[in-house]
Amino acid sequence: MATALLLSFAVLLLIGVLISERAHRTVLSTAVLFLVGGFLLGPGAFGFITVTSGDPIVSGLAELALFSVLFTDGMRVGFRDLRTAWRLPGRALLLGLPLTLALTAVFAHYLVGLPWLESFLLGAILAPTDPVFAAAIVGREEVPARLRHLLNVESGVNDGLALPIVLILLAAAGGSNAHGEELLLEIVLGIAVGVIVPVIVLGLERLPFLQAIRSMQPLLAVSIGLLVLAICQATHANLFLGAFAAGITVATLGKGLRHDFEQFGELVTELLKLAAIMVFGALITPAFLFGDIPFAGWIFALLALLIARPLALLVSFIGAKLSLGEQVTAMWFGPKGFASVVYGLIILESGIALADQIYHLVALVIVLSILSHSSTDVVIARRFARSQEGTAAGTKNP
Repeated sequence: MATALLLSFAVLLLIGVLISERAHRTVLSTAVLFLVGGFLLGPGAFGFITVTSGDPIVSGLAELALFSVLFTDGMRVGFRDLRTAWRLPGRALLLGLPLTLALTAVFAHYLVGLPWLESFLLGAILAPTDPVFAAAIVGREEVPARLRHLLNVESGVNDGLALPIVLILLAAAGGSNAHGEELLLEIVLGIAVGVIVPVIVLGLERLPFLQAIRSMQPLLAVSIGLLVLAICQATHANLFLGAFAAGITVATLGKGLRHDFEQFGELVTELLKLAAIMVFGALITPAFLFGDIPFAGWIFALLALLIARPLALLVSFIGAKLSLGEQVTAMWFGPKGFASVVYGLIILESGIALADQIYHLVALVIVLSILSHSSTDVVIARRFARSQEGTAAGTKNP
């Protein structure tokens, strides 16, 4: 199985790299390539990849990928960024996130019939967003800077904000051996490890006889991440919150290190994400989508994408100085990111009574999100570009 997975990933990666320039200009998407490729190569189609949700490689890859995602997300949003430009992202995070969670829970309860506890658990899993599936929005200069900053900071922080809620609700649903004080200890210890390790390492690096040369600077951040991962596993601290706290701490205390690590870290994280998306695609079968999910589940998935986040952000942006186009773009580009994939796998392995039903709904929303958001990002970016060109032309010819 390992050989088949490696060969499949290598081929898909090669194709993804070769079409990346065209994908940057069209509706083609690397994420969709790996999702569809995993589906076609998996048991639901050609059967070249044979994986199940209980395979160690699935949980191990998902865990490592999410750790990397949260570490790099934290590196994007140091405390200075949050202090200097917090107003718009704060609206999306402190009001938009809980409203999205609540609306999703309401849809799950009344449409699918989930109990309230499991409905809020599903809402917490699907609340985080990920701009990787809408890269043309956050990576294009023609898109207004405040909109790119809003989506970038929001997606960088909301994974970490949603995780404690997921853990607490999962424990309340009987899916964790850690209850009460033990769960709180795991969360607090994870955050503590994520702060203390970078502080010590960066303090040592500032000593004259221990400074790293410029070419090795990216590996300093990697070593911090690996130390946090190892210590969290050894102490049973929450390694995901440890990763997120470590990323924020490094971004805050080591601004130069953050810049040096940016490209290298993004590439490593992208590789892990794409591998996990391919495996996620291989877990999906036609029977999974059309036999195990009722019609009400499809209605729920559509409402979760088309109503929950847009309505939540519409309320959050009341009084905000955003144009209508910027508001609509922010409301639409709330792709369900990689964190939701891993949270769904955690639920599937948790042993709670409704784990299968929750996972099926999570998987459906993620699939629809990857297909829809990854196919519309370039279109929206071009619209902003045409708008800027029209404004520039009007300025020249009053």
